[in-house]
Amino acid sequence: MSDADTSRSSDHDSPWKMALDAYFQEFLGLLFPDIEKQVDWSRGYSFLDNELQKITADAHSGRRYADKLIRVYARDGSETWVLIHVEVQGEPEDEFAERMYTYQYRLRDRYGMDVVSLAVLADTRETFRPTTFHYERWGCELTYTFPTAKLIDWEQHWEALEQSPNEMSLVVMAQLHAKRLKDGATRKDTKVALTRLLFERGYERAEVVRLFNIIDWMIQLPHGLEPIFSHEVDEIQEEKKMAYVNTLERQALAKERQEGRMTALESTLRKLIKLKFGEPPAWADEKIKQANADQLDDWTGSILTAEKLEAVFTD
Repeated sequence: MSDADTSRSSDHDSPWKMALDAYFQEFLGLLFPDIEKQVDWSRGYSFLDNELQKITADAHSGRRYADKLIRVYARDGSETWVLIHVEVQGEPEDEFAERMYTYQYRLRDRYGMDVVSLAVLADTRETFRPTTFHYERWGCELTYTFPTAKLIDWEQHWEALEQSPNEMSLVVMAQLHAKRLKDGATRKDTKVALTRLLFERGYERAEVVRLFNIIDWMIQLPHGLEPIFSHEVDEIQEEKKMAYVNTLERQALAKERQEGRMTALESTLRKLIKLKFGEPPAWADEKIKQANADQLDDWTGSILTAEKLEAVFTD
């Protein structure tokens, strides 16, 4: 991809949150089937994002995560909270296991609830497979283990993903393609093929539109290939007699997503600056307003090591 192409950095956290909101049971069924069998789905489930935000509000990390907290009921009738961490950053995080433990004990301490923590690792480093946080000092010892799902392991079972009726299988395939494929033309062809598979699965219209939006969000294309992709999607819909995805609506939604992402990035950066350096001065506020998404991402990461505010904005 050219420099112009790579300026469109992918936002994988938001589509994962959308997918988990819509397909939580399907998510467990595909990636954690033994746990899915323990849940009494007849009693429903509810999202506890406000509770999760309360225990992570003081986190100084500038990184964003697709973390979700869901209340479920076990088959024995007890209430359990399921904490899902989706690690979708480009590089693995050395402190990931410790963060899993930190969220676990904060939730348990604050609410007194059993918390089951699950980790989804969407990176492509084969050796990054954290499952345990261990601490030992002067006779005190703690070991905390948690189940993980490494998405690249599914590359050995690609045919099973393609044949699965589970909606989350498409999300996993889209995530793997988004991580592996860098060439714009190849990404476009792959995205078209994934869209065709989506239409062929026979989902209801609402599911097709939702999943298409998740895939579209996850696998971003260079601007020059967008019209070609839209045309090929229109051809598939005409062939399948499924006028589900409107190009103009899709473009409007993409614009809305980008604006929402920019707002979130700006807000996060300002909060972190305020925590470390105090209220942002006018010159810093103006630089934030004029920045693009990549710059905001870079500056947010720079806060962790910057000793003064000016160093945050160094290219």
